[in-house]
Amino acid sequence: MFYHTKKLQYFKPPEKPDAVYAMKIQELIGGTFGEMTVMMQYLFQGWNCRGPAKYRDLLLDTGTEEIGHIEMLATTIAHLLDKAPLRLQEEGAKDAVVGAVMGGSKPGDVINDVIAAAMNPQHAIVSGLGATPSDSVGYPWNGRFIVSSGNLLADFRSNLHAESQGRLQAVRLYEMTNDRGVKDTLSFMIARDTMHQNQWLAAIEDLESSGLETTPVPSSFPLELEKREFAYQFWNHSEGTESAEGRWAKGPSMDGKGEFQYVSHPQPLGPEPEPPQPPTQLHGTPKTQQQQKVQGDGSNAPPLVESVTIKNPEV
Repeated sequence: MFYHTKKLQYFKPPEKPDAVYAMKIQELIGGTFGEMTVMMQYLFQGWNCRGPAKYRDLLLDTGTEEIGHIEMLATTIAHLLDKAPLRLQEEGAKDAVVGAVMGGSKPGDVINDVIAAAMNPQHAIVSGLGATPSDSVGYPWNGRFIVSSGNLLADFRSNLHAESQGRLQAVRLYEMTNDRGVKDTLSFMIARDTMHQNQWLAAIEDLESSGLETTPVPSSFPLELEKREFAYQFWNHSEGTESAEGRWAKGPSMDGKGEFQYVSHPQPLGPEPEPPQPPTQLHGTPKTQQQQKVQGDGSNAPPLVESVTIKNPEV
């Protein structure tokens, strides 16, 4: 059961309308690393969790918090759009319209161009000056953005990645405005992103120390079934050897199960590929003309799809 409290987690209203900035804020709602993504990611991970109850509770606590973050951002966008389109039309387009009349252009076209450049038209046409479940260029939020694998270590790492990217974008938007109200609200959200990065790092440490999951993921797969001689080799696949200076090129591996090895000139381990020739019925180009003659015109070739006779059960 979900329970909604009418008060926001935190909110300071913007000082003035700004339709352009409202369009940018949409990225924090419906972008790849926006609040809709982490909300759905954590909730589905929690609902699918078969592990200890503390991890399920952690995921559902955080996923539910993210619902509140979306409401905060939607409220911010509503304030930023309040009265903005009319002001932009009357003031921002004024000189351009005069210039269009003097130059013989259509004033209506110029007004439309100015408004389109100043705001997301869907904020006026689709949502009635409200937020939408989309990113800053109007691309709808997509469920494919989320990760919910059933493996908690893989999922917690994905969560750390999402919070890192999300905080980065929130900080960039913080730098893009001088509005003290917007900065204040974003400051709260940036702080929560700091907590969430730390909590996923803590959850990863807690999970690994419990022995339920370890590196590499999945730890339940028998290591003897992989080609262990290649498991800790770093392959230098570009010019230069600067990568040899990194922690990943020498010393014990991070999982403690091997030693890193730097391979400066990796060599191919397989033969040159020889793709099978296509069936005649597909009319692909064969490798040689002789093969084409051998295959003939295809009249005697078996069909690609066998015919199926469906009998009427009533007969």
